[in-house]
Amino acid sequence: MSETGLDIQIKTLPHQPGVYQYFDADEKLIYVGKAKDIKKRVSSYFTKHHDYGKTRVLVKKIVSVKHIVVDTETDALLLENNLIKKYQPRYNVLLKDDKSYPWICVKNERFPRVFSTRRVIKDGSEYFGPYTSMKTVKTLLGLIKGLYQLRTCNFHLSETKVEAGKYKVCLEYHLGNCKGACEGLETEAEYHNNVAAIREILKGNFKDSLQQFRKQMKTYAEQMQFEDAQKVKEKLEILENYQSKSTIINPKISNVDVFSIVSDEGYGYINFLQISYGSIIRSHTLELKKKLDETDEELLALAVTEIRQRFHSNSKEVYVPFEIDLGEKVKVTIPKLGDKKNILDLSKRNAKYYRMDKLKQIKIVDPDRHANRIMAQMKSDLRLSEEPRHIECFDNSNIQGTNPVAACVVFKNGKPSKRDYRHFNIKTVEGPDDFASMEEVVYRRYKRLLDEEQSLPQLIIIDGGKGQLSSALKSLDQLQLRNKIAIIGIAKRLEELFYPDDPIPLYLDKKSETLKIIQQLRNEAHRFGIEHHRNRRSKSALTTELESIPGVGEQTIVDLMKAFKSVKRITNAKLDELEAVVGVSRASKVYHYYHKI
Repeated sequence: MSETGLDIQIKTLPHQPGVYQYFDADEKLIYVGKAKDIKKRVSSYFTKHHDYGKTRVLVKKIVSVKHIVVDTETDALLLENNLIKKYQPRYNVLLKDDKSYPWICVKNERFPRVFSTRRVIKDGSEYFGPYTSMKTVKTLLGLIKGLYQLRTCNFHLSETKVEAGKYKVCLEYHLGNCKGACEGLETEAEYHNNVAAIREILKGNFKDSLQQFRKQMKTYAEQMQFEDAQKVKEKLEILENYQSKSTIINPKISNVDVFSIVSDEGYGYINFLQISYGSIIRSHTLELKKKLDETDEELLALAVTEIRQRFHSNSKEVYVPFEIDLGEKVKVTIPKLGDKKNILDLSKRNAKYYRMDKLKQIKIVDPDRHANRIMAQMKSDLRLSEEPRHIECFDNSNIQGTNPVAACVVFKNGKPSKRDYRHFNIKTVEGPDDFASMEEVVYRRYKRLLDEEQSLPQLIIIDGGKGQLSSALKSLDQLQLRNKIAIIGIAKRLEELFYPDDPIPLYLDKKSETLKIIQQLRNEAHRFGIEHHRNRRSKSALTTELESIPGVGEQTIVDLMKAFKSVKRITNAKLDELEAVVGVSRASKVYHYYHKI
């Protein structure tokens, strides 16, 4: 068999770090990846068996391979990131650009202005950000305005123009928000001291400003200038209040990026916290859709590179939950305890909350995607061979041993299908025998579905432990449905899930969505069964009283109940009203029974 062009390309790949690119028959870029060893990584795609369907499809579509060799793994990470954003290959996690994020600009001027902007201009100005929320920007600018009197005008305050008296102070000066640099009422040195303090605040360092204000307040107080001291005290309180809200960890932890990940079958949610002088100065969560069943390690490595590049982070250290390769220039720390572990846990909580919010939104906006995710999760959690799109749950009700009944509730795509609910009056069992009752109703339910050629569920849930599960299995064996329908039992006390022929129960996370749906099924079956049991007992009690009337048979009772709806109305009915329903003779017997003369 002659070698294809693709085979030759793979054979000639170098054992070097770099980026590889896959192209399809239309010469369209469909995947970009990075590797320490390009040849080993690319060869693995064609020599390994891939369990994940999309990876197999990708491999079938690859017609040619191109590669770019770089000096270091860090360069490979950055190059991969840039190529994905530029070309958006079909089988890569999608990354978006960051053009719309706001920044805080300290303008390159003689008397620098401080303002928000979405445009970064290379004119020597300093830019802090980008920030993920405009609310954060407004909070910081409001804090700065409350602490320092900076100009807001856009005049060109050159020394020549100020000395020539070209400008006049405006309303901001009279309001006390500006010190009048335009008329030379504030020195350049004094103004730049304030700007230097603002830079430190934007970096998350409050220490210098706090010390300066405390010293200033003390000086004013000693000089009996109490009004000025009060103004400085108010500024000090503003800054301390803001710091108390932003500082949540050890102030010694500075210039660190923190990353964590929470994922499910289809998506990864990566949270980023940027720490400076013990304060969180930025938080952002990135959602990545899995394309080739990527691991958490792969997603996190990709996201760390993307986020650090997006927010122009130059931190030399990152905290992550597990080992990932970010190249030699970045120190990777995996915190185990203390303040470092606390901040990593906080990041993970942020990722979890973000995922919860997204899932709630999806449930409303895209119910199909929500159902697909739930079904995939249940299949995985319950170790099923197929998704449980159709689930049926059985529960027995025989309060005080009377009127034994059973309920079957049906869920489709994770939601109740009430029109498919069924209740059963136990026919073949004498007395309160839960095991025999369960065997009867399971047999009757699936015998009927088979006879009527209706679709069978993918999962049966039995409300009860091993005994009820064994009874249900007997019926499935009789109907030759064993191993054709998955079946589990749920014990009430510890939420234990029992499987056929397995003595060890399965315990799900108490907060898992799978367990919540199983509990909902069990509760709904219990409610439906109790409701039917109550109705049956009530009907039994009422009809017993009518049956005690001499000369009144079953059909008369049925006709009366249909017409009057309750025994009380029958009791209060007039003779002619009763005659209209059941005739003169039987109406007379009923009327005189309740109205003895």
